[in-house]
Parts: sequence; structure tokens; C-alpha cells
Amino acid sequence: MEDYRSIADRIAADIAAGRLGPGDRLPPQRVFARRRGIAASTAGRVYGELVRRGLVVGEVGRGTFVRASPVPSGRALAEAATTAPVNLELNYPSAPGQPELLAAGLAPLLRPDVLAEATGTAPAAGTPAAREAAAGLLATGGWRPAPDRLLFAGNARQAIAGALAALVRPGGRVGVEWLTYPLVKEIAARLGLVLVPLATDDQGLRPDALAAAHRSTPLSAVYVQPALHNPTSVTTGRQRRAQLAERVRDLGLPVIEDRIWSFLCGQEGDEPLAASAPERTYVVDGLSKRVAPGLTVGFLVTPEGRGEEAAGALRSGGWTAGRFALEAAVRWIGDGTVARLVEAKRADAHARQLLVAEHLDGFAVRADPRAYFAWWQLPRPWRADVFVAAAARHGIAVTPGPAFAVDGRGAEGAAADCVRLGLASAPPPQLARALRTLAAVARTGA
Repeated sequence: MEDYRSIADRIAADIAAGRLGPGDRLPPQRVFARRRGIAASTAGRVYGELVRRGLVVGEVGRGTFVRASPVPSGRALAEAATTAPVNLELNYPSAPGQPELLAAGLAPLLRPDVLAEATGTAPAAGTPAAREAAAGLLATGGWRPAPDRLLFAGNARQAIAGALAALVRPGGRVGVEWLTYPLVKEIAARLGLVLVPLATDDQGLRPDALAAAHRSTPLSAVYVQPALHNPTSVTTGRQRRAQLAERVRDLGLPVIEDRIWSFLCGQEGDEPLAASAPERTYVVDGLSKRVAPGLTVGFLVTPEGRGEEAAGALRSGGWTAGRFALEAAVRWIGDGTVARLVEAKRADAHARQLLVAEHLDGFAVRADPRAYFAWWQLPRPWRADVFVAAAARHGIAVTPGPAFAVDGRGAEGAAADCVRLGLASAPPPQLARALRTLAAVARTGA
């Protein structure tokens, strides 16, 4: 009997070649089995394999449909997973004049004598200049990390991986908001970790949900995004941060605090969780959003006495930062380039949110005026994957809500009728046209 995987390979080839397009409905399994001359159980395994590969999605009561793109692993948020003309999956902001600003900072590094040193190696702890520069960059409110607690990764994703590898053994449980950064799901799978979804509200992670999950089966760590949570834009307030700090201290749990979008919040009232629980919190941040994704550095601030453990994880994973990137970061921070880019991107994010408010007026859209993304609960009867396919037919790529979901509220639950719009990458006129088109699609079903 033909192996079910070879049958799935042929269906996958049809999808890749465009013979089956986004939103196309596959025949019911019993019809598929009859046409192929295979057992119904084999047909079920074929469909299951296509779902596993992210090529199709099952809609209860409606059938199985070809996805717009295989995005549930989170790849769409890290690299180009689509050739759509308007990509609202990727989310890397760029300010006017950015290349010129960055080039000016890099010019001194290109002198042969400087370049020789800048292309050498660097330890996980970076250089004294990098530690001082990063500590100043990350300082906010009444919090400034101690330079000797800073480690450096190639990017923030690698800093997350290093922290998880240092804190959690394979098979260990990590608490996360039930909607989370998709690449954390991928990192956890590669490290052999179990993600435990935790309930949230309009202030972010609920302390009672964290405690209940830990009582049920102990957690090894918690990963949270308290500043402009991706995808919902929720920012945890001061009182909730204090409650979470108290709870993790009581439970003895380490926390990985992802602050990659925090630069958009400004200084006022934006103290990290680490300010309240420094002995338990690993802070992750980076330059990819502030500066550019192609030449970036990730930051990992560790609790006192835990740096060597995390540094070892970064080294063993091959996740430490390159020396040239460190030297570039020091210069961009020191000459004010990063500060100018941050200011420009704050204004840009606000302007793009005004476009969302204008063109998606009347829809259930959750967003923060400071954020570069929006969480859209689609009107009935839309489902996320069907809407993603419809948007793709208009040349627009968006991310389905289930890509962010950790539990069963994904494909068939609370995220099933939501999409995330990444606002940063498309030029504003193109973004405006895309939002108008998406609004028309949502209203008319066309």
C-alpha cells in the first residue's frame, strides 16, 4: 500500500505549484479515499500530515481548506513566508534616512586598523564598552541594569532561547500568556519544553492563573511580554507588575521578560518587571526593531549570580553576538543614531495607527496608539484562515490568530476568528490601500 506521506507529498506539490490555491477546498476524506483507492484511515493520515505541515486547515462542519501560507510555526514573524505584494506579516520598522544614519556610524569601523579588531571574536559578556552602552540604552523609569549583568546574543530571539536553555531542562514546563510570540513556540519545541497557556485580561498575565498552573504541575519558568504584548498590544500597568513580582517571588519562579517593543512606550511609567523582582527576572531586548533586523544585537540581563549559567547556554547554542555587530551597536548608541531612530519610529507607529483607526473604523480592532501591530477580531462568519486566503487573493499577507495561540483556543477557539496586522513594513500609502481592501473584503466577503 502506498505510504500516506508520499500521497501528502503530491498534494503539497500541487499546492506549491498553484494547482491548489489558497482557500481551495479539499474533498471530504471518504471521497478522497475512494478516488485514490486507499483506505479511509489512510486518507485521514494524509489529511493529518497536511495539517501538521501547515498546508491545510480543517473547518468544523465546512471541510478542509488550503492555507494562504504555512505560518502557524511563527516563521511569518521572522522571515519572509510569502510573496504577496503587501506583507502585513513581517513587522520591521524603518525610519526615513535610516540607511544614511547607519552608514555614518559604520564608517569609522571600516578603517583597516579598526576593522581588524572589530572582526575578531567576542565572549557572551561582550566588551566593557558594549555593556555600558547597552545598560544606558535599556535604562527606563527608575531602572537601569547593572552592566556586569548584561550578556549579548545575535538577536533577541537567540537571547530568549539562551535564557530558556539555561533555566529549563528538556520536558520542563514554561508558563506563557495563552497568546504568545510564535517563535517562542518554535524555540520551546526545539528545546523539548512544554508551554503552559496562562489566562490574561486587559492588564496582561493574571497572577491567579500563574499560581493555579504552578500548583497543578510545577512550572520551571515563565515567559511574558508586559510591554506592548504581541499580538494584543496590552501593556501591563504598575499595580499588576507589582502583583506579578510578588507572585513569582512567592512561587520561586524565574521570569523571562521580553521587552523587544518597549522602546515605543517612552520613559514615563515604563519600568520593567525586573525593577520589582530583579532577583528572579531575565530581561530580553534587542536592536532589531530599534535599528534594523540584518545587523542587530540581542540583550539578556540576568539576575545577580546567574550570568555564567546563561552565558554557557548562549555559547553552547552558538547564539552569542558577533564582534562587528557589537562594535556597530556601541557606535550607533553612542552617537545618538539609535535615539533618533527610536524617536522617528514612535511617530511613525502613531501615524500608522491613525490609518488603522480610519480604515477599520467600526470593526473590533484592539491596538495601542504606540504599537506597530493590531489585533482584529473579524466579523462573522469569517474565520482566520479563510480570511487570510481571501486577503492573499488580493495580494495582502496577514497572520492568522491561531499562529499565536498556545492551547485549543487557537484553530477552533478564541483566536480562530482573529488576525494580526503588522503595520511596520509596508510604506504608508501601500498600508492605507491594503487596510481599505481588507475592510472591503471583511464587509463583502469578496
